[in-house]
Amino acid sequence: MTTGGIKVGVSTASVWPQTATTAFQLAAELGYDGVEVMVWADPISQDPAALRRRSRQTGVPVLAVHAPCLLITQRVWSPKPEERLRRSVEAARDLDAPTVVVHPPFRWQKRYADGFADLVASLEEESGVAIAVENMFPVRRFNREVSAFQPSIDPTDVGHRNYTLDLSHTAASGADALTLAKRMGDNLTHLHLADGTGLPRDEHLVPGRGGQPCGEVCEWLAARGGQAQVVVEINTRRARGQADRATDLAEALLFARLHLGR
Repeated sequence: MTTGGIKVGVSTASVWPQTATTAFQLAAELGYDGVEVMVWADPISQDPAALRRRSRQTGVPVLAVHAPCLLITQRVWSPKPEERLRRSVEAARDLDAPTVVVHPPFRWQKRYADGFADLVASLEEESGVAIAVENMFPVRRFNREVSAFQPSIDPTDVGHRNYTLDLSHTAASGADALTLAKRMGDNLTHLHLADGTGLPRDEHLVPGRGGQPCGEVCEWLAARGGQAQVVVEINTRRARGQADRATDLAEALLFARLHLGR
């Protein structure tokens, strides 16, 4: 079931420490429109052929590929961030996924950072895949906020054709999520739906369990019209079993559809 032009998917990160296989299975059982594949240590997430098989077996399409740009995935596919992004775009094309999600470069990736905007634009032009650059959050050290990203945690400071808005990241950074959504405007093509309490860490709570305007952002996105993707990216690692994990994911899906359809 889709809500207007907005599809609601679930990230494979939402079932960690289970594999992408579990995400496809739960997406099918709960009625999600698709999955976002977080490419990381899970071997299945790194293998487009295996992902195609899971998609065919469950009838669940891949909506997006999240490039391996976390600190723990700096060696997945290649030690070069440019190559990891290119491989992500290739995987998205192989899987008929319209979107790649990517973080801004780390500050120490100077050459990558210097050419990042041009690389993103050229890959989009060549592939037809939307590369949606995600907002991030600072870390706090010695009572100071420090950004690990170049030029900042806010991708609108550079300007891109496509953005991902992550509501757990706005909570951790203290940003006004609705203001940032409106600043991204029609270029906001991908929403990571989660929540946070404002603690300086990436909580990824079920939407509605924190302090973010999750409902308002979904309603704004629906009223704006156009094509977009909403992907539930929550933390279920403390679930006591598969039933608890499924309950959280079902609640998040219901929240999304209620607020997208209002």
